[in-house]
Amino acid sequence: MSDIISRPFISEDLPACLSIFDSNVPLFFSPEERAEFNDHLENLDALTTPYIVLVRGDAVVACGGLTVDITRHRASLSWGMVDRASHGQRLGSILTQARLTLARSISGLAEIELSTSQHTHGFYEGFGFVLSTVTPSGFGPGLDRWDMTLKL
Repeated sequence: MSDIISRPFISEDLPACLSIFDSNVPLFFSPEERAEFNDHLENLDALTTPYIVLVRGDAVVACGGLTVDITRHRASLSWGMVDRASHGQRLGSILTQARLTLARSISGLAEIELSTSQHTHGFYEGFGFVLSTVTPSGFGPGLDRWDMTLKL
């Protein structure tokens, strides 16, 4: 998709990212997670919590980042999402690949972990992530938490 640009998040992207979050409630996110997501975006740090957006034209259509713990040689995929109206257009794959490329560019990282739901675990298995644990209703009623890892 040559019309998609990946770039670092800027503060002006906050409303668009919150809108993307809202478009994915309740199937992929619990409404109670919105305040935590907003707080995450308002307190980003380029070294420990890099965050990127995918842009088509002037519109932010996807967003996601990393949480880096260099002392543990590990990063976590954090808050990845595609606008619901753009599901099925391979944007999730583009976003995930961009975050994996970012993680591989950080010296000292050996593993990436993520927490996802029963609705998206298969997507991440396609990138080589392996299941660690499942916590029933771990994100909220009916939204199971699937913890997964990928060796770099």
